[in-house]
Amino acid sequence: STMFLVGLSGGIASGKSSVVAVLRELGCAVIDADVIARQVVQPHSKAHQQILQHFGTEILLENGEINREALGSIIFSQPEKRRLLNSITHPEILKEMLKQILKYFVLGYRYVILDIPLLFETRGLTRFMQYTVLVYCDPPTQLARLMKRSGLGAAEAEARISSQLPLEEKRRWATHVIDNSGDWESTRRQVLQLHTRLEDSLDFLWARLAVGTAVAGLGGLVFLLIRHFIS
Repeated sequence: STMFLVGLSGGIASGKSSVVAVLRELGCAVIDADVIARQVVQPHSKAHQQILQHFGTEILLENGEINREALGSIIFSQPEKRRLLNSITHPEILKEMLKQILKYFVLGYRYVILDIPLLFETRGLTRFMQYTVLVYCDPPTQLARLMKRSGLGAAEAEARISSQLPLEEKRRWATHVIDNSGDWESTRRQVLQLHTRLEDSLDFLWARLAVGTAVAGLGGLVFLLIRHFIS
């Protein structure tokens, strides 16, 4: 058995969530960085307490959770505040991601998909990925889908798209591209082909064998100890 990491990203209205849904249907292990980011700042968590120390209680909702919109408005206009928030949350997010990766590793999954919206913007995590996948769609399609989905006007939708790294630029960095510009059946076929290709990969075989050997050795030691105490 083998296992390696696959980074998955996209852009606003590119269709990443739909692609992830298909991968989950296929039984793939998917770790959602956005979900983890919300989990690690829940009330009574270490990150939650640190955020309150630096940003004050005015960013709280009535139920004690952090008001993401209020916090977002602060860090959007103040880069130093954004860096401070990242220094608090990123270590906790990475810690939880590593726990989940280890869980899937032990369970014997062939690969784990890390769904990270800003994978190509930060670039720091890409060096840990054996492959990187971009869910792409052409700019006119992206604009039309965003306007239809959110009810925004053309100017507002274009502003949101331009606030992100262009998909054309991300495309140059990705090892695999799923083009979601056309009909859904075409996209689904691409996802199935990618899944087959990843399942057939033999990357990180030796790391897997090494861990398996270590676990087997530990199991043998436990067995000998049990025999010793029983006899």
